Amino acid sequence: MKYISEILPFLIPLIIAELVLFVFTIRHILTHENYKCGNRMLWIIVAIVGMGFIGPILYFTLGREDA
Repeated sequence: MKYISEILPFLIPLIIAELVLFVFTIRHILTHENYKCGNRMLWIIVAIVGMGFIGPILYFTLGREDA
């Protein structure tokens, strides 16, 4: 338990950043109609399965169409 209490101050901001990025990604997917490749359902699955930083980063680099 001592090990967890030592790394907890670093984990909490990381978890918060991950959740904020995930929520922002899902909101963006649901509110936009056009994507560079794939469709809405594909990007929702990618965002959920890669919920760490990988799914949202993939969406914003490969899926989001520039306005």
